[in-house]
Amino acid sequence: MPGKRISFPGHDGSPLAARLDMPAGPHLGTALFAHCFTCGKDIPAARRIADRLAATGIAVLRFDFTGLGHSQGEFGNTTFTSNVDDLVAAAAWLKGEGMAPDLLVGHSLGGAAVIAARARIDSVRAVATIGAPFDPAHVTRHFADALPAIERDGSAEVTLAGRSFTIGRAFVEDTSAARLEEALSNLDAALLVLHSPRDTVVGIDNATRIFVAARHPKSFVTLDDADHLVTRPADADYTAEVIAAWSARYISRRAPAPPVGTPEGVVRVSEADPDGFLQDITAGSQLHLRADEPLAYGGTNRGMSPYGFLSASLGACTSMTIRMYARRKDWPLEHVAVDVSHEKVHAQDAGVGTDERIDRFLRRIRLTGPDLTDDQRDRLMQIADRCPVHRTLERSSTIATERASPDPAE
Repeated sequence: MPGKRISFPGHDGSPLAARLDMPAGPHLGTALFAHCFTCGKDIPAARRIADRLAATGIAVLRFDFTGLGHSQGEFGNTTFTSNVDDLVAAAAWLKGEGMAPDLLVGHSLGGAAVIAARARIDSVRAVATIGAPFDPAHVTRHFADALPAIERDGSAEVTLAGRSFTIGRAFVEDTSAARLEEALSNLDAALLVLHSPRDTVVGIDNATRIFVAARHPKSFVTLDDADHLVTRPADADYTAEVIAAWSARYISRRAPAPPVGTPEGVVRVSEADPDGFLQDITAGSQLHLRADEPLAYGGTNRGMSPYGFLSASLGACTSMTIRMYARRKDWPLEHVAVDVSHEKVHAQDAGVGTDERIDRFLRRIRLTGPDLTDDQRDRLMQIADRCPVHRTLERSSTIATERASPDPAE
């Protein structure tokens, strides 16, 4: 998805490194993403979740908290409160760009931070947490052995996931004092809690406590056997798709008017996986589909094939055309079903006198309605051939191709 690197001042004025992932199509909403403890904006889960949300029209700002990743400042001087302050600063930057956030998404400790930050970001209508702890002090379990030294000396160097960090006494005291109960009970936004029952870092009981403390509207979705960092691509994709679908109930997504001459708008296809064939398809403000190839052809079978979409178009148009005619005639048609199959055949097998191979679509139309007469059934079968997609496929079409301008981020 189109995106750009930006920076903005954090809670103490230090420049924070960020990435703004913009939709390829209409911008329908804005999300602010908070990463997990000592992680960063570019970990695979954050990157994939941002990409998938952008594919549905939601712009995503993800940034490195003070002293982490490419952001400046001293991590050893940060606290849970300073993380919340950084989120508020990020929201202010977005507002200044005319993109005040509608949605907050937080992963692990970032989930606790977005809950705490919600009260200070008026534009937010929905909050989603991923593997979040109910008690921010939960994070100190990762360096429990160093707590006596931190208390005695004011700070200590600890090793987390193979990297060294300086943890200060202020961080420990601040996280220990932080409480989410009040923030949850006064959230004034829809809440989505995503958590894996098999999370060995932040137990599922945290999700239960967050859910119980919050008021409605609230939802819980299990991430099944996903790990805490949501490292598997399929788990990250699923997480993003759930957030996008859920948030649509609470975020007003008004797409701009379609271009003149295209009343149905533009169908936009954007590559989702450069290593495979998965494609994101958006049409309008609410429709998001995926296209793919079967496993046997090198795809992941996570979406319908291009020819599958073509068959679906023919079947849907056929059914709609029959229904429209029966409704106008006030005929007792109760239900229409259309099965479509596609294959490549020799033209001569289809009665066309050439040696070329052509596309053959077979439609099986089922008309349900005990009170339909035979003449009515015959007429509805004739009407099926008046389907606009049928007529388009029967005659040749012109496809004009233009090269779009390069991505501004390139």
